[in-house]
Amino acid sequence: MNLKVFILAASTIAVGLVELTVGGILPEIADDLNVTLGTAGQLITVFALVYAISGPVLLTLTAKIERKRLYLLALAIFFLGNLMTYFSPGFLLVMIARVITAMSTALIVVLSLTIAAKIVEPAHRAKALGFVYMGISSSLVLGVPIGILVADHFGWRAVFLGIAMLSVLSFILIYLFLEKIPSERVEPLSVQIKSLGSIKIASAHLATMFTLAGHYTLYAYFTPFLKTTLNLNQYWISICYFLFGLSAVFGGALGGTLADRIGSRKSILLVISSFAVVLFFLPYATFSFPVFLVAMMLWGALSWSLAPPQQNYIIQIDPASSDIQQSINNSALQVGISLGSAIGGVALEHTRSVVSIAHVGAGVVVVALICGIISLTSPYRVKQAGTLKQEG
Repeated sequence: MNLKVFILAASTIAVGLVELTVGGILPEIADDLNVTLGTAGQLITVFALVYAISGPVLLTLTAKIERKRLYLLALAIFFLGNLMTYFSPGFLLVMIARVITAMSTALIVVLSLTIAAKIVEPAHRAKALGFVYMGISSSLVLGVPIGILVADHFGWRAVFLGIAMLSVLSFILIYLFLEKIPSERVEPLSVQIKSLGSIKIASAHLATMFTLAGHYTLYAYFTPFLKTTLNLNQYWISICYFLFGLSAVFGGALGGTLADRIGSRKSILLVISSFAVVLFFLPYATFSFPVFLVAMMLWGALSWSLAPPQQNYIIQIDPASSDIQQSINNSALQVGISLGSAIGGVALEHTRSVVSIAHVGAGVVVVALICGIISLTSPYRVKQAGTLKQEG
């Protein structure tokens, strides 16, 4: 695999850590800034919201800027945002810093995806996207434990200073190894938004959103699930999270490799349907801890396997607007995470059973499968070289 793809993946790890690492150190942040735990929790909510919205918008507004220059500029802003968090004396400035880092993170991640897709041969594109998603999933999975570890030894502010230093390393690597990539003509944002009126494209984004929503319906409440079904203590719960995270990290590479071998369309159907089945039967695997670990790791791998074939599929069906569609699909992923957590909470409130939320999550993934089938079977008219071409 191209060295530049690995550098892009490493860069997404560096910037991605900033999103969920806050979740593990909320009490320390709340105490230091003299706010309630609920108020501190808005640092996560606001970040996810700004991230989801700003990616497509910023990609359009910066369309005329050469891609390497834009990447370095976004990394510089990300660095300053984390320094601002480190030095902020109050909650308001920390929140402003979170908005700055959310916007720059969204742009860096989507640039990593779009650049990776351009610097490799089409036959290896899905695999390249898979490696970048390995970086994204790594940061999301490892952010909380790393944040807790660093905060315990050096204080919560040191977490953001460390992330700032990692972004400096990413800046150096991108500057040294990534060649200049010219900007491409991008349709106005209004035109790109209209593309979502296509059932084929909108359904593809919804498939991503509902798959992650189904996943987080259970994953957001994984700790009580493990305590209730397996009576695990904190030590074994930590091991489960570690193994799950390990599986999730390799899920992106799995999805990319699968798409390169059997095609993106078959991969999308295979991953979503398998994910629904595994999620539904996961509670029934708790009769044996070793059996459950196998099922759990399969669940973890599948949770991040959809993104690479889905991104590759989007590029295939609409090359002209592929950059913005990749960004929108990444935003759909973020919305799915928030939606899934909310669905899980409502289901838990009504059923009072952590086991039942696995079935609810599987049901949400079935909705994703339906959306995927609609997208794959719907025609779409794309403009190519001044003509209209019918795509199946």
